[in-house]
Amino acid sequence: MCLCQNTMLRVKHICHNVVLPALNWRWLLVFTALPCFLLLPFFGLTPESPRYLCAQNRMSDATSVLERMANANQSALPPGVLTYNRQTKCDHDVLAPESECLLPVREKECTVDNAKSSESGSLAALRMLLSRELLRSTLLLWFVFYANSFAYYGLVLLTSQLSDANKSCASGVSFGLRQKEINLYKDTFITSLAEIPGLFLSAVLVDWFGRKASMWSMMFACCAFLGPLVLQQTELLTTILLFGARACAMGSFTVLCLYAPEVYPTFVRSTGAGIATAIGRIGGVVCPLVAVAMLRSCHQMEALIVFEVILCLAAVACMFFPVETKGRGMD
Repeated sequence: MCLCQNTMLRVKHICHNVVLPALNWRWLLVFTALPCFLLLPFFGLTPESPRYLCAQNRMSDATSVLERMANANQSALPPGVLTYNRQTKCDHDVLAPESECLLPVREKECTVDNAKSSESGSLAALRMLLSRELLRSTLLLWFVFYANSFAYYGLVLLTSQLSDANKSCASGVSFGLRQKEINLYKDTFITSLAEIPGLFLSAVLVDWFGRKASMWSMMFACCAFLGPLVLQQTELLTTILLFGARACAMGSFTVLCLYAPEVYPTFVRSTGAGIATAIGRIGGVVCPLVAVAMLRSCHQMEALIVFEVILCLAAVACMFFPVETKGRGMD
């Protein structure tokens, strides 16, 4: 899925290089937004998770999903009563020994232990995220998502800002507009390709070294690539360093998105991962204040030090995650 996503990102960058010079940014937005409409019909066809529906005490909805799955596979559900977190008494004269009780007979016969009503489900999930058992994981995830988004989107902005800042701050004059645009498109396209090796790197490391080690190692590697950029470098070396940094940032971000749903139990999985992702977006909103504003005011060293500090703190935070989910079943 991530590989397909990044393939489409490469197509977007090619579209950017073709459309923007010939037309303008409004037409670019139109062309890049058109594929989104292709997804709209599929949202209504996507089934909800039966386990999630059971956790929300929506047993009849869970039954409907299971029945549709059985019909699609040309099979039948075994008879019995669908329950959640409890044993169900079955008629062993009717059921085969290996059969499981899955099918509710009537809504009033469906008993769920510790299930939350759909009205209070979101509030209960939020309370559970901040409970003693999950508080440490939740707070660390929030910060790491924030730092990862800050670094990733900051690197996208640094691709253009570093080259322009080096020229304007060194000479005091702006470079030619046409030449500046050509260099911008070239550097942006080259560094965007770094996400592909970043995905393969995360795929290799995540099962060898685990989720936590993969994240903090790639964050420290990202810091190592950004370190020389504290001082002005040549355009070629700047592009190479940004390529490596972006590959590591993409790899750590991918593993983080894999780790977050695994660390939470089913009842709070979507809420926990969703809130963490939303907090991460704040990092993407804040990063232009450093990646753009500080570089335009010729504070390159200070801006890069901010990125280094945030990434180092995020790497240390990954070491303190209480759970390693490698080879661990989801609750």
